[in-house]
Amino acid sequence: MAFNFSVFKVRALSAIVFVLIMLAGLLFDSWSYFALFLLIQIGCLYEYQKLMRIIFPSYNQISKMHQWGVYVVGILMMTSLAPTDIVLPTTLLQKLPQAYQGIGLRWIGLKAMPVALMLMMVADVFARKAEVKNISISFFGFIYISISLSLFYAMRDMFLNSAMSMFFPNIELMVPILVIVTVWVNDTMAYIVGSFIGRTPISPISPKKTWEGTIAGVILSVVILSTVAGQYIPIATKYLYLITFVASVMGNLGDLFESKLKRLAGVKDSGSMMPGHGGFLDRFDSILFAGPFVWILLQFIF
Repeated sequence: MAFNFSVFKVRALSAIVFVLIMLAGLLFDSWSYFALFLLIQIGCLYEYQKLMRIIFPSYNQISKMHQWGVYVVGILMMTSLAPTDIVLPTTLLQKLPQAYQGIGLRWIGLKAMPVALMLMMVADVFARKAEVKNISISFFGFIYISISLSLFYAMRDMFLNSAMSMFFPNIELMVPILVIVTVWVNDTMAYIVGSFIGRTPISPISPKKTWEGTIAGVILSVVILSTVAGQYIPIATKYLYLITFVASVMGNLGDLFESKLKRLAGVKDSGSMMPGHGGFLDRFDSILFAGPFVWILLQFIF
């Protein structure tokens, strides 16, 4: 795959704008962090449903309640894992009964999600559009997108309530940002190295990706980011290497999986959110796989 400077320039410029938006959402406050991942989830679910309607024509027959219920359940799933420091505004809480003082998004999500899920299922039954295949497609979307982003999002609370947060300000943001940056650096390095020396396609699913670029991307992202992160994140270096390695490898698998979905649907991009990058799924496919596995790794480490 020859290096195309004009394509790389478009990708680089749009990526810079995108990174600035991401950093603003991640760093501003708890609500912006929540809103950022909420937006990502809605965009990914929208494109997922669009791809599924092409791959499985029967999915076009789901009821409107089912279609919109996917978004509602996904949002509530994320709120059920919301950091404990996200609570309703004080002015609103003062109007609620004493028993509900201090109520937060997590409480709302845990209570409302089962109800929304049941309504979504019942709607298809009453509309006589209930099919096991279509319900399975939606449930897989919850696992692939909603749970993945929710677990990634929940990383913040893992460190927010830890003893380390007393000594290291903003440590709750360090690992999530490390995972995101690792995935992006891996993707960029794989593209550049693969463009110059890539000869062996990694899979027919994604013929432009090569083994040379992929291996170089993993090695460079792991070594560079683990070394740099070790200067700022108070976690043992061996664990940083594990985190970046898992993020890089699973990120590549996530990219291949989304490429398979696009190939089945016969489309080049899942959407057109970013010039040179495609849609939400195109941009976050790696994070959808990297996030949950890093979360699982963190459970063993901490």
